[in-house]
Amino acid sequence: MLTYDEFEDLGGEGKFTVGDEVVEPAALAEQLPGLMEALRAGSGTPVVWGDDGEPEAVVMSTTQYRDLRGDDHPPAGVVDDPTVRTYATEPLPDSRPLDLDEWAARMGPDTQEVLEELRREDREGS
Repeated sequence: MLTYDEFEDLGGEGKFTVGDEVVEPAALAEQLPGLMEALRAGSGTPVVWGDDGEPEAVVMSTTQYRDLRGDDHPPAGVVDDPTVRTYATEPLPDSRPLDLDEWAARMGPDTQEVLEELRREDREGS
């Protein structure tokens, strides 16, 4: 889901066929299960909804949103639904635990100073 302004800014009206009707929130709530089923199956069009005929937001599939933004799509065979997609979580071969002092040193003296202040406050609060 995205705001109608974002949809317009990304050229959504020129990229997708949307209905002439702005769907009221209550009607959208009733249609949503069927709409989501159609979108996940790769069919269906974005639905514009809002109050009193004024467009507020757009419901669209993840694939449609990627197309709207011009983003890359996941590789073939990967489920294109964030609610069921899985990600590799194994550490990389060169992974190691985070060293806060090393990280602060990389960020510069201001970050090191903030880290020291936080540690000082923690010691004083104990």
